[in-house]
Amino acid sequence: MANFLIVEARFYDHLNDMLVEGARAALTDAGHSVEVLTVPGALEIPGAIALAVESGRYDGFVAIGIVIRGETYHFEIVAGESARGIMALTMDGIAIGNGIITVENEDQALVRADPAQKNKGGEAARAAVALLDLRKRYAL
Repeated sequence: MANFLIVEARFYDHLNDMLVEGARAALTDAGHSVEVLTVPGALEIPGAIALAVESGRYDGFVAIGIVIRGETYHFEIVAGESARGIMALTMDGIAIGNGIITVENEDQALVRADPAQKNKGGEAARAAVALLDLRKRYAL
């Protein structure tokens, strides 16, 4: 059993609830323990994971958030920089499943967040477990 931390950027409550539900179910069904930490936005997720890594309390992480395109360039910055930060941590050997969904509108987000549809929270959790398994395989 491993201990996972779901780090969520809670902005769209009803959609986040679905993403977290899918991630939590995937992890607990696989026999792992789960905690949830909420941060202000997707840009804060990589920093929160980096701080949590320092605690030594977690074996893996799931990043959860929703970024919906708006009328400004902010969407590109948030989507790109949060993904870049997560990828940098992953390249350092940290097991992270990226469940930050980036979409054009709320309808697209709903389909991706809903555990009964695309279940991107569950997919991200399974990716984190797979990376943790690789980490153990290579004894990192």
